[in-house]
Amino acid sequence: QVQLVESGGGLVQAGGSLRLSCAASGRTFSSYSMGWFRQAPGKEREFLAALSASGGRASYADSVKGRFTISRDNAKNTVYLQMNSLNPEDTAVYYCAADYSRRVRLATSSNSYDSWGQGTQVTVSS
Repeated sequence: QVQLVESGGGLVQAGGSLRLSCAASGRTFSSYSMGWFRQAPGKEREFLAALSASGGRASYADSVKGRFTISRDNAKNTVYLQMNSLNPEDTAVYYCAADYSRRVRLATSSNSYDSWGQGTQVTVSS
């Protein structure tokens, strides 16, 4: 089982940037894909981005494409989400997740992920 801990959330003004980090432990980090999701109050959990185990393939939701970038440092067992041009609609709790399967296509459904972090709050003020 993988343990995931997110950090880097906070309060930012519209148009600003944040970088979220997710530190992993408990399993060989370079062997599984990672994803980022978010959940706003009263809404379902939303896929944002996914990255393959090697970091060579990425997938993004249309809502964040061009604004968010997922990356990973396998030497540090950490995945990142760089978020730029933030707007109030980006306010949510952000989660990282691990997908142990070696699927060819990066998963976008939360049901495909095996381990989850506790989440970090991101609040964007107008």
